[in-house]
Amino acid sequence: MKQEQMKIDFTKNENGLIPAIIQDNQTKNVLMLGYMNQEAIDKTLEINKVTFFSRSKNRLWTKGEESGNFLELVSIKNDCDNDTLLLQVKPVGPTCHTGSDTCWQEVNKQDFGFISKLENTIKERKENADSETSYVASLFAKGMNKIAQKVGEEAVEVVIEAKDTNDYLFLSESADLLFHYLILLQAKGYQLNDVVNVLKSREK
Repeated sequence: MKQEQMKIDFTKNENGLIPAIIQDNQTKNVLMLGYMNQEAIDKTLEINKVTFFSRSKNRLWTKGEESGNFLELVSIKNDCDNDTLLLQVKPVGPTCHTGSDTCWQEVNKQDFGFISKLENTIKERKENADSETSYVASLFAKGMNKIAQKVGEEAVEVVIEAKDTNDYLFLSESADLLFHYLILLQAKGYQLNDVVNVLKSREK
């Protein structure tokens, strides 16, 4: 995005600075919040590394100028009121000065919403649940061959339903396949994000 396409209102704050939300372009996690003036925006666009106006240093400050943990600019846009910026970046190293991925002390990893929650549930059942009361735990107890067999069975069911016209059954079998595939991934020591990374590596 070219700077001249943005209409930015620097007058709403007495110090002439506007907040800049920093978001990882891949994971979409918010990494930090900084402040920018026009000079900081111009410098960011010039060197393609996020540069703030540091209120404590009272000067321009390129994130990573001392640590080497730069924020490489991917895109920049303003909000509907023209007084807040959203910068999507590629972080080089941890963002927070404490060494954390984010300034909220969170791990900057890809999150798939409900699927990630389901993965955590599968992991918890694998590690802590009784195999006599938990279906997931019982599958892990039976070993890799049984888990792989279940994935194969569910895959066949999906193919069968795909050839029919019952959408409910097709989606139901698809859910069963995905569920058992997530179990298989954990049995092999992986998670869905590992598969996504392989797909990303194939992107051209």
